Amino acid sequence: MNFCIKPLAAVIALSCAALAQADGNLEGRVSDTRNQTVYSGAVIRLEMPGDASMNREVLAAKGGRFRLPQVPAGDYLLSTVVGGKTVDSRTITIRDGETLTANIVLNNAQQEVEEILVIGQAAQMQRALDRQRYADNMISVINADAIGQLPDANAAEALQRVPGLSIERDQGEGRFVRIRGISSDLNSVTVNGTQIPAPEAGSRSVALDVIPSNLLSSLVVTKTLTPDMDANAIGGAVEINSISALDREGAFYSAATQLSYDEQSEQTNPAYSVAGGNTFDFGNDRRLGVAAALSFDNRKFGSDNVETGGAWDFDSGAKLEELEQREYSIERERLGAALNLDYEHGVNHSFYMHNLYSKFSDNEQRVANEIEFSDAIGLGESSDAEVVRSLKDREETQKIVSSTLGANHFIGDWTVEYKVGISKASEDEPDTIAGADFVSTSDITGLSFSNSRKPRINAPSAFYDPAQYELDKIERTRSYTEDKQTMAQLDITRDFDLADNPALVKFGAKTKMREKSQDADTWKYKDLSEDSSVSMSGFASGERDYSLGRFGPGISSAKVRSYMATLDRADAFDDEDSVLEDYDIDEDINAGYLMGRIDADELRVIAGVRYEQTKISARGNALNQSDELITVKKDNDYSHVLPSVQARWQLADSTQVRAAWTNAVVRPTFEQMRPNFTDDGSEAELGNPDLKALEAANFDLGIEHFMGSAGTLSAFVFRKKIDNFIYETDLAGSTGYAAYDEVITFRNGDQATLNGLELAFSHKLEMLPAPFNGLLLAANTTFTRSDATVSAYDSGTLLKRDISLPNQSDLTGNFIIGYENERLSMRLATNYKSEYLAEVGNLENSKGDVYQSAQTQLDFNASYKMTEQLKLSFEVANITDEPYYAYVNKERYNAQYEDYGPTYRVGISYTSF
Repeated sequence: MNFCIKPLAAVIALSCAALAQADGNLEGRVSDTRNQTVYSGAVIRLEMPGDASMNREVLAAKGGRFRLPQVPAGDYLLSTVVGGKTVDSRTITIRDGETLTANIVLNNAQQEVEEILVIGQAAQMQRALDRQRYADNMISVINADAIGQLPDANAAEALQRVPGLSIERDQGEGRFVRIRGISSDLNSVTVNGTQIPAPEAGSRSVALDVIPSNLLSSLVVTKTLTPDMDANAIGGAVEINSISALDREGAFYSAATQLSYDEQSEQTNPAYSVAGGNTFDFGNDRRLGVAAALSFDNRKFGSDNVETGGAWDFDSGAKLEELEQREYSIERERLGAALNLDYEHGVNHSFYMHNLYSKFSDNEQRVANEIEFSDAIGLGESSDAEVVRSLKDREETQKIVSSTLGANHFIGDWTVEYKVGISKASEDEPDTIAGADFVSTSDITGLSFSNSRKPRINAPSAFYDPAQYELDKIERTRSYTEDKQTMAQLDITRDFDLADNPALVKFGAKTKMREKSQDADTWKYKDLSEDSSVSMSGFASGERDYSLGRFGPGISSAKVRSYMATLDRADAFDDEDSVLEDYDIDEDINAGYLMGRIDADELRVIAGVRYEQTKISARGNALNQSDELITVKKDNDYSHVLPSVQARWQLADSTQVRAAWTNAVVRPTFEQMRPNFTDDGSEAELGNPDLKALEAANFDLGIEHFMGSAGTLSAFVFRKKIDNFIYETDLAGSTGYAAYDEVITFRNGDQATLNGLELAFSHKLEMLPAPFNGLLLAANTTFTRSDATVSAYDSGTLLKRDISLPNQSDLTGNFIIGYENERLSMRLATNYKSEYLAEVGNLENSKGDVYQSAQTQLDFNASYKMTEQLKLSFEVANITDEPYYAYVNKERYNAQYEDYGPTYRVGISYTSF
């Protein structure tokens, strides 16, 4: 990237010049005499009568603490705003060179806070809007309310309600988050300020369903990065904040239990959670907060699938070449725990240690019927086919452990912050049946299908007879992936006045050391029926309950494993495959930054520059043309200078304009840059450790208007110019590979662009007469367009095509209607995302491209307070039974159809506050 940074240097230099001695400081804490609620996030407003230019606003931080430095001497009105309502107001006097402590105690006999201002849907929305409104940059927030309730089952499901965000589902459950159409690999996830590594092999994505919702206090999505943030987020950064005991006074606890019913599998599943803590007051503003949370849920469910994989021949009509039926039985278990220690040593010094543990176990059995027609057939035609009945059986366990230790110090006009963090993620598959294949002893005759969108197979009785199949081969695997990261960070801030305008300069450094490794082994038991037939009859289980037609008998995993125990495991060990997937990559990133901020009347400007240096050392294995297994090592070093400017202009009391120019950089995924390869002189598959990092220049402009309770109306436009985007290609026929038939690898493209418009609205209709004054409306939509060029070689000819960025929907949106009063709360939420390109078929034309069809999911939840502490809840997810559907060429031609069914949940919770 080539940027002109002289103007930025001038801005920062100006911010550092002429530091004036602060007039006075204001600090304090908002607390609750009843220990009923959390007042972090309350708006602290300082107004000088007759001089609006002196007005200041800040949000109360953890523990209700607030601080306003560099306040000119004079008499002020100090107000506290909660839920959009002023709940405390008093007159204070700031004197030169002094620090005034103004502690605000709410819910006393003179000033009670309405419960609905801090608990429920409107409270969640208002707290989120307050954080969005007063942030230096462009963010979106999902807040738990004062009793720790998030509006959805997990973090991913909650984030799909945010403008510009959509989620990737796995077996119907929200797992990964895309921000503004950008792949989850190009976004970052942090917990309490420490980046979370990815447990999955080859990936940088973090699945957000592994983090239980009762451990969280808020989810913050940053769409425009500031220089003090990691630059590894082209789409945006997701920050997960966990609970803190300092947000309460004294002891507190909560407990909840829930039962869910999965309509597809007819399974009933439990979930349990507890959270609690205590605050110990040692006097003289010294407080220790200890908070802990534990969550467990076990879910048994299933799905039915039929897919062609896009195997249609469109040259002579629409002829189907292959078809596969799949039936899944799944058990997922989640265990999460958090332990957070926060200590305040007086007003100006705080220390913390935050710990998170998450364990996700996924036990999946899949039986499949794989049908390969002798001749491609259309609707109404029939053909013979080879049929394979297969079993996949795996248990996968993902673990994430994160610990962060840090401190904050206010020393006069200086703020010093530092922290160290250690995190580790792992994925373990100790013994997987990757495929046990029972092949038809001869072709099954007279097969046909109906319905090209949701194909149903029409077959004779032989198709369903297990005696017609014999065991051909079994592939068995073991793998372990580990991703470890250690970080240390120092940030220093100096507050000052610049020409009577509040200003600051901030600088710091950060180092991150990351190691990603994968170790895999493979066993292949081949030609198992060569000497004597091993019939499927001895392995068959009962007829499968398959909603997309008749499936036939299943395959018993227990019987397959018993049979494997009689085979020679050592003889089946595959030396080549067992090393070709292994790799170890070290990635060290050292960063430093300098930034300044100034408030000039209604304008706030933040400008700065970040420098990041990346050092990568990769080790892997390869199989060369001489059929030799060799070790491959490769280093890659590069650096980036990343300037940014952001501005917030207050048009009126409730209206503001934001603008930003920022830059981001994301390294290739570990799968893309591993040095492993196979090359037999005719075909090759290559990693590419020489890949360049993706670089993005981002431009944002928008306007926000805030109104009433939980009310906002906003519009933002954005543009992203992405250099060096990465795609998979075939280099056969190119220089160096002229004699090859296929060379699959990854390469950098030139430039991709992404343009978008985000619109959002929310409001609580308090102006209506009771009981309609409890209605809430929220809606948002995002329009995006993207362009990218990909290329590959075909018989020595370079082909190019313009495409949209994969996984990017042109339109996403949410509509929410809610209702709440003192006891009852209800919400009906609709989420929509339009179709998107999932896979590029070939570069000659788009007929082979696979698209995921548009999806609309409708969810409902309700709760009723039986007492002040006891609450009942009811939820329905996927009310309309929206399937996953992907197609090729035209929407009527199946690539994949998968059905999940609705899920119902009932629960009861108790809180001590």
